[in-house]
Amino acid sequence: MTGRAATGYDVLVLGEVLVEIHAGTALREAADGTAARLSYSGDALNAAAAAAAAGARTALLAVVGDDELSVPLLRRAAELGVDVSHVRRAPRPNGAYLLSADPDGDRAFVYWRTRSAGSTLAPRHIASWAALLNRCGALVTSGITGALSPSSRAAVLAAARLVHRAGGHVTYDPNFRPRLTGRAEARDLLARIAPLTALLKTSCPADAQALLDTADPRTAATRLRALGARTVAVTAGAGRLLLDDGTRAVHHPVPVNPAPVDATGAGDCFAGTATARLVLGDTLEDAVAHGIAAASLSVSGRGGTGRIPAFTETAALAAAHRGTAAEGAGPPPRAEAAPPVPDR
Repeated sequence: MTGRAATGYDVLVLGEVLVEIHAGTALREAADGTAARLSYSGDALNAAAAAAAAGARTALLAVVGDDELSVPLLRRAAELGVDVSHVRRAPRPNGAYLLSADPDGDRAFVYWRTRSAGSTLAPRHIASWAALLNRCGALVTSGITGALSPSSRAAVLAAARLVHRAGGHVTYDPNFRPRLTGRAEARDLLARIAPLTALLKTSCPADAQALLDTADPRTAATRLRALGARTVAVTAGAGRLLLDDGTRAVHHPVPVNPAPVDATGAGDCFAGTATARLVLGDTLEDAVAHGIAAASLSVSGRGGTGRIPAFTETAALAAAHRGTAAEGAGPPPRAEAAPPVPDR
């Protein structure tokens, strides 16, 4: 992939950027005068920032609004190392969400994205970015982007098809959000995009139960492989990740973060980091180890982009964690052969 990326971006991230308002207290306890912090997030920005931090030349493909927050929003993305020169504008407000976490770590979200600029993403935008998509090393996108509107769904599929046909890598996270879309629509999009993916990352039990009718990570991986995904990563809680590359399915332990603050965006951080490292030449095992380490480090920050670790820190944690696991856990986890995938 490094040869392809030499003629374009290593990673392109397609999706939505959101204004993030972080409440200083649990939403049920919020009252007049509750303090809040303004930031910028959204799964696309989170993943793009992680890819850039992992060393990839990264650009954001998104539509932002014409309100006063667009300038600081794009400035923040640029500060995170993401190229925003291809972002389009729409005469709509930017989407936003209110986030809070209670003392036990449970998070609550309230979104404002109806008729947002991000929801106007459409195939015409993909056509304008076709040259970029045909030359990139990888595309990262998600089910959230596909659920914003019918035109956004069509855009996600069009972009994935372009990159796949050009020989690039596609990473997809279903990221099922029942307030945005129904199960039937999310399942249909997953079935259409899975055969185009080189890495499909999902969560279990949340996404797996809703979209695959299982709460078992191994069964979820098998079903996603049967849909056509080349490699599947299933996050199963804070402590482990199952990686199924079609030859074996192995659990990877996740390094414990001693000072967790907020898990918002951790999955996006994994997807962006792992994708970037694959494009830059890492083996699948190394890229996933780096993605896991970056995601673990990210939960020390507040909000989606509150803690994007530098790659030196990510690599150090990945190396240390591998050494600790090898010394303290006895023999490595048993690899089990993945069941054959039917012809497609």
